[in-house]
Amino acid sequence: MGSAWRRAKLALGFNMCVYVPATAEEEDSAERLSDAALLSPTMPMTPTPSSGGLRLSKSASRSSKKTCAICLTSMKRGHGQAIFTAECSHSFHFHCITSNVKHGSQICPVCRAKWKEIPFESPNLDPPPRRARINPVDWHQNNDLMTIIRRLPPPRLDSNRNIMALHQASEPGVFNDDESLDHQPVPAERNSSNGNAADNNPVRTIEIKTYPEVSAAPRSKSYDNFTVLVHLKAAFANTGQNLQRNMSNSPLNSHNPRAPVDLVTVLDISGSMAGTKLALLKRGMGFVIQNLGSSDRLSVIAFSSTARRLFPLRRMTDAGRQQALQAVNSLVANGGTNIAEGLRKGAKVMEDRKERNPVSSIILLSDGQDTYTVNGSSGNQPQQSYQLLLPLSMHGSQNTGFQIPVHSFGFGTDHDASSMHTISEISGGTFSFIETESVIQDAFAQCIGGLLSVVAQELQVGVECVDPSLRLGSLKAGSYPSHVMGDARTGSIDVGDLYADEERDFLVSVKVPAELSGDKTSLIKVRCVYKDALTKEMATLESEEVRIERPETAGQEVVSIEVDRQRNRLQAAEAMVQARAAAEQGDLAGAVSILESCRKALSETVSAKSHDRLCVALDAELKEMQERMASRHVYEASGRAYILSGLSSHSWQRATARGDSTDGSSLVQAYQTPSMAEMLTRSQATLLGSPSAQRLIRPVWSCTSQPKPR
Repeated sequence: MGSAWRRAKLALGFNMCVYVPATAEEEDSAERLSDAALLSPTMPMTPTPSSGGLRLSKSASRSSKKTCAICLTSMKRGHGQAIFTAECSHSFHFHCITSNVKHGSQICPVCRAKWKEIPFESPNLDPPPRRARINPVDWHQNNDLMTIIRRLPPPRLDSNRNIMALHQASEPGVFNDDESLDHQPVPAERNSSNGNAADNNPVRTIEIKTYPEVSAAPRSKSYDNFTVLVHLKAAFANTGQNLQRNMSNSPLNSHNPRAPVDLVTVLDISGSMAGTKLALLKRGMGFVIQNLGSSDRLSVIAFSSTARRLFPLRRMTDAGRQQALQAVNSLVANGGTNIAEGLRKGAKVMEDRKERNPVSSIILLSDGQDTYTVNGSSGNQPQQSYQLLLPLSMHGSQNTGFQIPVHSFGFGTDHDASSMHTISEISGGTFSFIETESVIQDAFAQCIGGLLSVVAQELQVGVECVDPSLRLGSLKAGSYPSHVMGDARTGSIDVGDLYADEERDFLVSVKVPAELSGDKTSLIKVRCVYKDALTKEMATLESEEVRIERPETAGQEVVSIEVDRQRNRLQAAEAMVQARAAAEQGDLAGAVSILESCRKALSETVSAKSHDRLCVALDAELKEMQERMASRHVYEASGRAYILSGLSSHSWQRATARGDSTDGSSLVQAYQTPSMAEMLTRSQATLLGSPSAQRLIRPVWSCTSQPKPR
């Protein structure tokens, strides 16, 4: 590069910093290190000490003065890197520490000493740009998130004080400082129709279909367990037409009327989150912030040894987004893991708010095990102790089953999957397993893609026997609360929220006696009562009666493939429960055998012989679980979390992130809605624009086409 260019810079009385351009070899080496760490110039990763000190190798520890504790790359004076030495004698790259300070941190990332003076970057003393340092992972320069962050005001002393005040100010005793809702006029009311026939209203919120296991049964034959499938499907959100438009800066569905959301994110910032994890969490949260609309409200809770409300419940207007991004980017990892305290603060935000948006949800992310409320982390830990992590107010009503769901995300291989699954199961949310750290943004994207498309709420399904001689046996509804009345003539299922284009399948067992006279038997009728999420009006929908033919002579019984595939789903889920129980008792061979027996049974069913897509996916999933039970080490590292995430998905019939699978036949797609898929496409478009990013990010889901019908 010819003669070296040098320039002196003095920052607030600290050491003189010398800038020298890096050689091509040094820049290439630094770029590889930066790519591996997924660094972003606007999202610094700040390693912090834990009980064992910084997470560095022994050689790195011995030469800590030669390594920047923020970006973990080498520091050599005279090699194109301005170096800053603080009053505590620890040194950092100047651009790393100024970025850290810009986002509110005024303590040393190494020794936690509080600095009396802070470095800042004078606009008159900026060094010339260097080709390898500007954007280490070569993210798209027009990335939506990066664009917004770069529009933030340049670091000023008053803005630093504002960020620090956010952390240091005492929290109010009551979180009733939520920003007022954006009261918009509601569009024309969308009523549902009766039965399966179409009406004059072009939009129906929910559709009901029913399928008896056979369409005809001999008149002389009785059934103790005759199965009827009740299939529900919510209205389509028409997201496909807006995909190209939504790839711009506008939030998903911003041009379509939808129910606004109150979202509280409860984020683990314990010491184990330092480094790449925290940077990826910030990037994922930035994506969430960017895709919330101006009527949606967000609050951020951060927890480690204690918990703090980092950001009050505020509308995501342009100003709200900027403030939320600043708050998230100021996070620093340190301390233990107190999940219970984080959830308590999150629940308090929801309970104390003055106003409420129609949709409410909590997102919980943690990479560790609660060390304050639950003693021990074994998979055999009684569920009762895990329930202590969740405030009583979030356990839901025994009468309705409707509550604010907690969608939990287990990050990495060290989290407590049993506790995270229990939290989501009790609250009515889903549990996702993020095995590969780099897919955290995609996992968040899928979740909010659903939350931003809720069309029906407080959905209750009622089932009633038509013929006086019939009695209900059971209602197989997974994790949804279900009840059969004492006279066994009626039953109900509490479903709660439905996302746009989301489906639910329930199996109703009926005791059918022999028919002495008549050529038909009327079995059941189904009734749905729900609240339209947009208009807030209650609606009622009734199906036609389910009837079967009763011929006098027996003919060949043709089993409904729709009923058969749902039986297979429930059978597979039951096998997963049994296999997990065996694995927790240490019998991995027995667990694998249970799954193998289920695979064999499924292969002999009608739907399997018809190459049904759901049945193929079930077999692939069971096989994956067998592989994750190959040894105790593999099971502890990923098997338990993978199984629990799968069970969560099946029991709620809702998509979850599972491991790092890219298999197109995965059941993730079977439950994935078009709104989820579209948000995933948007997420991956922001991440996959460069060769280096493509090497690092492995998408979990394929979103090239709309999910096929189940």
